[in-house]
Amino acid sequence: MKKDIVIIGGGAIGAAVAYFLRKMDPSVSVAVIERDPTYNLASTPRASGGVRRLFSLPENIALSNYSIPFFDTFAQTMAFDGVPADIGLKKNGYLFIVPPTSRDMLKANYDTELDMGCNVVWLEPDELKHTFPSMNVSDLGAAVHSPDDGWLDPHSVLMGFRKKARSMGAEFIADEVVGLDRQSGTVQRVKLKSGETIEADHFVNAAGAWAKDICQMLGFKAPIEPLRRFEHYFESEDPIEPLPYLKDPERLAFRPEGKGYSGGVPTLAEPRGYNFEVDHDYFENVVWPALAHRFPQFEKTKCKNTLPGLYDQNDFDGNVIIGPGADGLGNFHMLAGFSGHGLMHAPGCGLAMAELLLKGRYETIDLTRFGWQRLLDGTPLPERGII
Repeated sequence: MKKDIVIIGGGAIGAAVAYFLRKMDPSVSVAVIERDPTYNLASTPRASGGVRRLFSLPENIALSNYSIPFFDTFAQTMAFDGVPADIGLKKNGYLFIVPPTSRDMLKANYDTELDMGCNVVWLEPDELKHTFPSMNVSDLGAAVHSPDDGWLDPHSVLMGFRKKARSMGAEFIADEVVGLDRQSGTVQRVKLKSGETIEADHFVNAAGAWAKDICQMLGFKAPIEPLRRFEHYFESEDPIEPLPYLKDPERLAFRPEGKGYSGGVPTLAEPRGYNFEVDHDYFENVVWPALAHRFPQFEKTKCKNTLPGLYDQNDFDGNVIIGPGADGLGNFHMLAGFSGHGLMHAPGCGLAMAELLLKGRYETIDLTRFGWQRLLDGTPLPERGII
């Protein structure tokens, strides 16, 4: 089989690339290889679904400035057979809170966000307490609120991109990549578990937490590791005023969900690996104390469910690696290492990759600094005070 472009990984990122490729050039042949079309262990359906503009790097802010308005019209854009692709978008805002020692860092990020046209509001501790009276602000120095941000349903986003891309002619193949053939600086074909091989002009590694395994098949290492995180669903017996998606200094991140809340405390101290076991003590020992400290009402909280999932953690600097050049390969394109930002930036990165593949350059958002070259140069590009 021969295709113009083969995408390895059919999650939200891979499906978004397929959609934008077919939208930009209906003549390009696209194959998306996904080993588990049920997405049982995929990262996308296990994500928290947050979408925000609160970043420090201009590239990530630009990706959000494109992606969030795209999600605003997602239901109509991705409508299939006349049925809107509802993604449960809740524009209830995002809130970053920091201690006094991080006030200057938050202010620098806030200034960058303002410069890039974001609707962000600076809150002093007394203003924060007035807006969210249940919150303990005694140890806080400031906050930034982005009222146009919020969250959505990750699985619905994935299915919306997938169904639309298929309806536009992208082929989704249920199979597993077991090898790739290369000659010097070019990849010729991908080998599948079924015994099938597919030749292509370009290959995209959108395998998420499994991206490093694809790289190893080509004989090189990528600094992308699977990092287990937990998404907890919990409720409070005592009422709390309506909250935005909140992120605090102790890495606590949670949002309203139904009658309760969804969130957790991801930690970079977690051993890397494909681990889907649930640590039933983690909520009690780590998440609950952080919740109860910030909101006294959570003293009586109960965890109803815990869902483990994987970040495609880029241990080099925590940001996506996009584009060609890995191990000198000119037609093998990385699109992984989002470290928890993948779903919210799927539209922006899908568009950027399609532009790179079809036009040879970025036109909408310049993501050159997120390329493989920064690894060769040893110049990480981390976010400032933001996970």
